Amino acid sequence: MKKWTVGVPDRKTVSSLMLSCGVSSLAAAALAARGYSSPESVMEALNVSELSDPFLIKDMQKAADTINAAIDSDERICIYGDYDCDGIMSAVILYSFLAESGADVFYYIPERSEGYGLNMKAVDSIAAEGASLIVTVDNGISAIPEAEYIYSKGMKLVVTDHHQQGEQLPKAEAVVDPHRHDCFSPFKYMCGAGIALKLVAALDGGDYTMALEQFGDLAAIATVADIVSLTGENRFLVSYGMELINNSDRPSIIALKEVCGLTDKPVNSQAVGFGLAPRINAAGRFGSPKTAAELFLCEDYDEALEAARELDKLNNMRKDTENSIISEIEAMIDEKPQLLRGRVIFLCGNGWHHGVIGIVASRISEKFGKPCFLASDSDGEIRGSARSFGDFSVFGALTACSDVLEKFGGHVGAGGFTIKNGKSDEFGQLLEKYALENHRVMPLPELKADIPITPTELTVENVQGLSVLEPFGTDNEKPLFYIKEAEITDIMPLSEGAHTKLRIKLGITQADALIFRRSPQELGLSKGDICDMIVNLGINEFRGKTSVSIIVSDIRPHMFEQSKYFAANSAFEAFLRGEELPQNYYPSMYPSRDDVVQIYKAIPDEGICSDTLYIRISGRSINYCKFCIATEALRQLGLITVSCADAKIKRVRVSQKADLDSAAVLVSLRSKLTKSH
Repeated sequence: MKKWTVGVPDRKTVSSLMLSCGVSSLAAAALAARGYSSPESVMEALNVSELSDPFLIKDMQKAADTINAAIDSDERICIYGDYDCDGIMSAVILYSFLAESGADVFYYIPERSEGYGLNMKAVDSIAAEGASLIVTVDNGISAIPEAEYIYSKGMKLVVTDHHQQGEQLPKAEAVVDPHRHDCFSPFKYMCGAGIALKLVAALDGGDYTMALEQFGDLAAIATVADIVSLTGENRFLVSYGMELINNSDRPSIIALKEVCGLTDKPVNSQAVGFGLAPRINAAGRFGSPKTAAELFLCEDYDEALEAARELDKLNNMRKDTENSIISEIEAMIDEKPQLLRGRVIFLCGNGWHHGVIGIVASRISEKFGKPCFLASDSDGEIRGSARSFGDFSVFGALTACSDVLEKFGGHVGAGGFTIKNGKSDEFGQLLEKYALENHRVMPLPELKADIPITPTELTVENVQGLSVLEPFGTDNEKPLFYIKEAEITDIMPLSEGAHTKLRIKLGITQADALIFRRSPQELGLSKGDICDMIVNLGINEFRGKTSVSIIVSDIRPHMFEQSKYFAANSAFEAFLRGEELPQNYYPSMYPSRDDVVQIYKAIPDEGICSDTLYIRISGRSINYCKFCIATEALRQLGLITVSCADAKIKRVRVSQKADLDSAAVLVSLRSKLTKSH
């Protein structure tokens, strides 16, 4: 369960933005909720109509001069990319332009097994190919020893990158990176392909016309895939690129849209992020990134379609591998539920694929609402990835564990690490120590609604007006809306119960709301229930009729007291970890025998989600902490199972009575009660 927060924008500001900017009330409210208070700030945010002069980036002129001189001298040039979507698109953009300019050029994209960035073996290989100039794209800012090695081999280097600068810059003819400490270019948040496109414009004298027409689509795909900020110049670049993608004659785009099921469908940033980009990334994860590069360099549609189908197969392998690891993790947790009771989740498996371990860590963190550190033991090397949210810093945690790590890196929300041999258990202990010392109360995953919405605002015209906020992505997420006191008048299964459609009543307004990946049984709702929802809104067109589409992100009973729920859950887990709680907590945590019997009898034969069960039986006598203690006691006695995959509680058929008082959790709690008296 996530913590809900709901924005309450100033209504005067909303009215002012509607009148002065000509936007719908929903768009104006979403803008106001995100801190835009003046027409000027809105116009500046929404109406970015060009890219800034490429030569404003430090060393861009030097880079263009060096590369143009190499072309004029018939020197052999190597474009050095990276194995993710951004690195591949960057390499394709610069290689294509230089090849069309008559340069003697080739590209090198390292395999994932080589690791990120420049490496010495690759430099040797490039030197053997006769290159005299290496140009990096989407990497190179931290390649200090590799740069020195390049010059020792008699070659030159131009770096183009978008990652943060370290203590020193690499030796190079030019280092083009907006994050250089001495670079004062106006926009800092482009991905590697955006910088590559700017370099192409610089090589063409600074005019963007050709660069955008030829490569705006590729740069837009990379911008969405690399999850950089979709504000400022990135907003313009993605908007421009979406137009190209939707009207593309590029064989690779047409073929990739076909395998994604997007032929004749409008492509937006979400379609790129969940359709095109994962297939491009799959090449670097489960095959070779060259497969994706060759696709985008291909000019024959049949060849492109064959390559796109290969990427689709690799992406299916990626999904299967992710799901296999997640199933293994769920089985581990079902066997040892205490793995979930820590402040953070740390799990180590054998042979988990490094190409997806970061994605899996993100999914586990999302599923269980805790920072997640996953490691895979492969041939004695224990390497992992971590994902977090809120103000829990992955990098801070890894720094605190540095004594047991071979190496690590990252930032607040994500990171990678390698654990010293035999130090896995100590690593887990140090993570818990860091979390306890720095977050007595751990951050909660949040679902943020921009604004409450009224029935009168649910009009087609109003919802269509949200399109002015597109493209959606990092720092410009699709707006979410809060619906209060919706009466459930009908509940219908969809796709044989895989999804649910609700008929809801808001005042005198009737509407339908869809809930994906949850069956009516899982929801546990009944006709007549009064619920609150957080939803996103869209437009549905069917048989010539246009209507508002309501997609439910989360739903709960009206008047649900989330602060008490989260406080109780925190106390329950702290108790299981052996942490001391205030003495007055223990009596209110202890369930009576009647409480436990009531909970047990309320479990239907087919099982039920634990949160749904709690909502059904909760009352003044059974708070959430009592509920958790009771279900843990029943689990310890073998009377119920609790599945980690779907949090479903099921009764177990037993042939003899169980002694409730013997449950370990109740024995432990009674000892605390005795001390308190």
